Amino acid sequence: MRLHVADHPLITHKLSVLRDKRTPSPTFRNLTEELVTLLAYEATRNVKTVPITIETPVTTTQGVEIARPAPLIVPILRAGLGMLSGMTALLPTAEVGFLGMVRNEETLQPDIYAERLPDDLTGRQTFLIDPMLATGGSLIAAIKYLTDRGATDVTAVCLLGAPEGVAAVEKAVDGLDVTVVLGALDERLNEHGYIVPGLGDAGDRLYGTV
Repeated sequence: MRLHVADHPLITHKLSVLRDKRTPSPTFRNLTEELVTLLAYEATRNVKTVPITIETPVTTTQGVEIARPAPLIVPILRAGLGMLSGMTALLPTAEVGFLGMVRNEETLQPDIYAERLPDDLTGRQTFLIDPMLATGGSLIAAIKYLTDRGATDVTAVCLLGAPEGVAAVEKAVDGLDVTVVLGALDERLNEHGYIVPGLGDAGDRLYGTV
């Protein structure tokens, strides 16, 4: 597994506003979209392309275009939906699938309640988006869903991660082509499985249901 933790002042600034408990939901949503676009720039550094010939106003030259089949973006519901527009802003030709997961607050493990994915993901670059990499349970289950359908190149984009979650994912995906892109790697998980210092429950703060 490859881990990339973003190091950019704009990302740090936007994360600081997201962390602030006084930030209202509309501002939180807008900043999340902006932040994800910045993280998507890093996450798509190795997106597959093919060479093409184009005509400029001056001459003929070589360029590239996104390879087929198109990349697949998979938000983990519900909080991942708040990151979708930020990803599609940078990858407008990508297709979108959905994976509905909810954390069991007693076991801290994910329960899958819905999915909308292509049956065959062979040869598809896939981008999982979920705001928080806490225990790693949801991300591990989501990666397994994708790889079971043939995906061999999975990139996860998260606003924040905890060391415990990163370690759990790394152990679980050993031997798979997986990249994790984080806006920041925080200190730890607390006894309730929340990231510290974190930003609280991302879904609640995105949708105003605190």
